[in-house]
Amino acid sequence: MNTILFLNLFAITTINLSLCNGTTYLGCIESERQALLRFKQDLTDSSNRLSSWIGEGDCCKWAGVVCHNSTGHVHELRLGNPDAYNGISDLGGNLNPSLLDLKHLIYLDLSYNDFQRFQLPSFLGSMGKLRHLNLSGAGFSGEIPQQLGNLTNLQYLDLSQNYLLYHENLGWLSGLSLLEYLDLSLVNLGKTSVDLLFIVNVLPSLAVLKLSGCQLHHLPTLSIANFSSPLVTLDLSGNKFNTSFSSNWVFGLSQLQFLDLAGIGFEGPIPDGLQNLTSLTHLDLSRNHFSSPIPNWLYKFSHLESLSLSRNSLEGVISSDIGNLTSLQMLDLSSNALQGSIPKSLGRLCNLRWISLSFVKLNQTISEILDIFSGCVSHRLEFLDLAQTQLYGQLTYQLGLFKNLKTLDLCCGNISGPIPYSLGELSKLTFLDLSFNNLSGPIPFSIGELSSLKTLQLSSNELNGSIPSSLGKLLSLRTLQLSSNELNGSLSEIHFVKLSSLTLFNASGNSLELNVSPNWVPPFQLEELYLASWHLGPQFPSWLLSQKYLAFLDISNSGIRDTIPSSFWNSSSRFQYLNLSYNQIYGTIPELTEAILISSLDLSSNNLSGSLPLVSSNMVTLDLSKNSFSGEIGDFLCHEMNESKNLQILNLEDNSLFGELPNCWINWQNLLILDLSKNKFTGNLPTSIGTLNSLRSLHLQTNKFAGTIPMSLKNCTELVVLNIRENKFVGNLDSWLGESFSSLVILTLRSNKFHGILPLELCGLSSLQILDLADNSLSGTIPSCISNLSAMVTIPKDFFSSIKYSTNYSDFTEDESLMIKGKMDNYGSILNLVRSMDLSKNNFFGEIPIGVTNLVALRSLNLSHNLFTGRIPESIGAMKVLESIDFSSNRLFGELPRSLSKLTFLNDLNLSNNNLTGEIPLSTQLQSLDPSCFMGNKLCGPPLSKDCTFIVPTSEKEIAGNKRLVNGFYVSMALGFVVAFSSIIYRSFNTSWCWTCRVPFHVRRSGKAYVLNKGSFAEPSSSVTGIKNGFV
Repeated sequence: MNTILFLNLFAITTINLSLCNGTTYLGCIESERQALLRFKQDLTDSSNRLSSWIGEGDCCKWAGVVCHNSTGHVHELRLGNPDAYNGISDLGGNLNPSLLDLKHLIYLDLSYNDFQRFQLPSFLGSMGKLRHLNLSGAGFSGEIPQQLGNLTNLQYLDLSQNYLLYHENLGWLSGLSLLEYLDLSLVNLGKTSVDLLFIVNVLPSLAVLKLSGCQLHHLPTLSIANFSSPLVTLDLSGNKFNTSFSSNWVFGLSQLQFLDLAGIGFEGPIPDGLQNLTSLTHLDLSRNHFSSPIPNWLYKFSHLESLSLSRNSLEGVISSDIGNLTSLQMLDLSSNALQGSIPKSLGRLCNLRWISLSFVKLNQTISEILDIFSGCVSHRLEFLDLAQTQLYGQLTYQLGLFKNLKTLDLCCGNISGPIPYSLGELSKLTFLDLSFNNLSGPIPFSIGELSSLKTLQLSSNELNGSIPSSLGKLLSLRTLQLSSNELNGSLSEIHFVKLSSLTLFNASGNSLELNVSPNWVPPFQLEELYLASWHLGPQFPSWLLSQKYLAFLDISNSGIRDTIPSSFWNSSSRFQYLNLSYNQIYGTIPELTEAILISSLDLSSNNLSGSLPLVSSNMVTLDLSKNSFSGEIGDFLCHEMNESKNLQILNLEDNSLFGELPNCWINWQNLLILDLSKNKFTGNLPTSIGTLNSLRSLHLQTNKFAGTIPMSLKNCTELVVLNIRENKFVGNLDSWLGESFSSLVILTLRSNKFHGILPLELCGLSSLQILDLADNSLSGTIPSCISNLSAMVTIPKDFFSSIKYSTNYSDFTEDESLMIKGKMDNYGSILNLVRSMDLSKNNFFGEIPIGVTNLVALRSLNLSHNLFTGRIPESIGAMKVLESIDFSSNRLFGELPRSLSKLTFLNDLNLSNNNLTGEIPLSTQLQSLDPSCFMGNKLCGPPLSKDCTFIVPTSEKEIAGNKRLVNGFYVSMALGFVVAFSSIIYRSFNTSWCWTCRVPFHVRRSGKAYVLNKGSFAEPSSSVTGIKNGFV
């Protein structure tokens, strides 16, 4: 009995003590549980995050619900998306007003969900006890309700990253006197009538203000402000202020620790007013237009932990005073005009963990930099980005000292030599980029020790040898880039044995072979695979069929001599980019209308046959050139007539397609490139081809098209290339050819049946670089305005030697077959440097206009096989880059212009079959040419065997002078041979025969031949009697 009494008393005492200590758990309040269930009913929850919110259970144990320990009231709802970056755990729907029944709620977090642009509900302003409200990134839209100003207990408000939210009057903020944290980033405040200074002044407790990307334009310039509470954090990044930053209230925030002014459009020097902010630990001035040297006062910020000045135009060198920033952990000076070397004092910043100096002209050896950082910096450094810094020299063993390094980017420099074996000691490395350097030697076997590596980029070097099998140990590797090296050898299954995380593999442009069993199933599931120029054939690689997520595939030029399995095409719906070109694949292609994701398909240069496959209207690039496809193309072009096509590049060159083009091009208005060349098409061009108003390049050459060029083509005003050579087109060249195509660079009409004169409007093609009208029946004179072709006047100085067009996943490079130097050659990679004019094999007449010689950028000029008369213009010597001239088979006469000798690049000249006379000018180029280049004229001198000793004068003045000279000769014979000879010499120097001063001139007297060369006589050893021939 006493025992029972004792136990009862003990129990009562325990309960009382528990009540006194406030630890009694009462459970969820029923009214609040019901409120939560109603709240859930209006939500969408695709990932079942609220699966615990069911039945009669204790709501205080539901996911995201936090109750007060003693009262049981719901105090907090923590429903922010835990997987915000992937968006796979979104809550959505409507916010039910039942939240108002949670009268003790002080904390509400719905961040990074997706409320699908629903209006932010005004009832939130009635939740008077809220202290913390986070709705960032939740997808709300519309105007921020002013009722939020009633939340007088609010200390934390985050509405950021709701880019469809806006407000025009922030006056409601004045009611939030307890607010300490305010983030409105990406909310549109562009039309607000309240400035920043007001916000800071009316919120006396505000410590953090973030207004990044709010479309603000006005920044108050007051130098002094009466702040009731100092800000610690200010983020104004991503706005475009229209006021100066030279004198600003920001400079008065002496307690400021975090300042982000990135991307706000400021320019000039970094303002000196910032030196007042000596408490700063974080300063970001990146993405502006600051153009001064880094100010010296900045190096006195001893508390600074993070400094970003990237993407400005800062000049000068990095001062050695940077070593004073001993608290610095993060330094970003990338993308500036800084130059010089990294100062050694940077090695004193022992707290550095993050360094980026990319796109700065360091012009320093990589070994020097590794030496600077090899001390205390190497112990903590986790991120080092020195890409595009013109580094050179060799990597050294010191690389292995950076044990904590996670990211190393040395891309795009001049680093040479082997990759050091010590690289394998960086066991924490997750990202390594050594691409686009001059590294040589093999990939070290120690690469397999980088157990944390996720990205390895070694592309575009000179690495050679085989790929080490240790690469197969990199269990975490996701991206492997080895393209464009000199690697060789064979890869087997062991090279991939543990690469289960691999999603991207690019090793194109090497001499590698894959040697795996026919039944091999890789451990990885790739999304991107590029093995161009590998040896994968002759059978189609069956292991590709196991790759269920493969979206980008390039196995071009890989020696495949097989058909494509039907199972491969069955899974083609997942592909976005597919390149099987330059193999020997044969067979037919099934319809691809269901492959709606394929943006680019390249099956060119194979042996495919049959009719053209129908493709999805979503496709952007289709290249079926250089195959054996046959039949008409009406079904292909006119399929789904009511459906607009996205195709931008269509290349059907060099197949066996035939018939007339159908008149349904109106569905293909996105076409940029259309190549139907080298087929067997016939008939007239349909008028609907003129609806392709985005067309840049049109190739119809080497077909059997006939009729006139449809006038509707003038609507294709964006044309850069028009090539219709080797067809049967007829008619005059219409004036609109010169009026409509202001961007035309290449115009090739060769080998058709055009006639008539050249329209003057052609002179308006100021962008024209290549003009080929050869082998037609054109006539008339060359218009003098030909000199207006300004692209043939300006010698190109840029490095863009090819003409390219780009789509999402593909580049198209123009190539043209041009008749230059007497043979048809293909020009692709240097096409944009070619300047050529070919008017040969027509019926042009008249003189060659002097305006032609103003086209000083021309490299090839062909006017042969016409009816041109007159002299070759003397000013032709101004065309200094000419490499080829063909004026053959015309009616040109007179002497060759002496300025021809100035054409130092000339290596092909044909002047044959004209009426040219006189001596061939002396020059290294002209005398090295084949004599046939001058045949069919009355020319003399090297390289011809005909001597220029006696030249038939061509001008009347010369003929008259010669007659007087000859008559004087015979009259003075009676006075003696010596006197006669002296008279001849005298008259020679005082008549129009001044050419005798430049070329050998032989006179025979008294049995001896005297040679006049460059104004002086010499007596040879041979003797001849009498004067032979004299002067005629």
